[in-house]
Amino acid sequence: MADTIQEAVTLALDDAPERNFRETVDIAINLRDLDLNDPSNRIDESVVLPAGTGQETQIVVFAEGETAVRAEEVADEVLDSDDLEDLGDDDDRAKDLAGETDFFVAEASLMQDIGRYLGTVLGPRGKMPTPLQPDDDVVDTVNRMKNTVQLRSRDRRTFHTRVGAEDMGPDAISDNIDVIIRRLEASLEKGPLNIDGIYVKTTMGPAKEVPV
Repeated sequence: MADTIQEAVTLALDDAPERNFRETVDIAINLRDLDLNDPSNRIDESVVLPAGTGQETQIVVFAEGETAVRAEEVADEVLDSDDLEDLGDDDDRAKDLAGETDFFVAEASLMQDIGRYLGTVLGPRGKMPTPLQPDDDVVDTVNRMKNTVQLRSRDRRTFHTRVGAEDMGPDAISDNIDVIIRRLEASLEKGPLNIDGIYVKTTMGPAKEVPV
């Protein structure tokens, strides 16, 4: 087994077979000694990766006026209250949008309507928007979320999250994994004792154990 995170990442990259596409790098996290039927024990964290995710992150913003204009610079799509109402009447389109989008951001004043029109679609998928308060800068918020991944266990002991892309190199990917492990340990009742193992792999490559 590798002695350091960087060694594990290097092994995973070196042992991955050559592919004619850019592979992502993921980690699989195995938990133990937790009752995940109790929602309070589940992991649900947004983590900003210091080296970025290594791939495009789709972000949709619900906003009006000046905030909507500024959001156009950085978001993949900007929707207003009329669009929101239309989505509420078109369940299939709402589900498609939820499936295609990594993160939603919304002005706080629109959150009640989003709950009303889209709550049943976004809620179960863990994709309710991040509220944008009046003093928040929408450009800063969206740019930060472009480097964000979700740690979400639901009721499963094993779950996955993206930590980069193969061409980012071992240093950058290791930095991302280190930040995720720290956040994970901080959110678990018994910290590292609740982690049964962590494995890193490219899309098609073999898994390598990460020391915790």
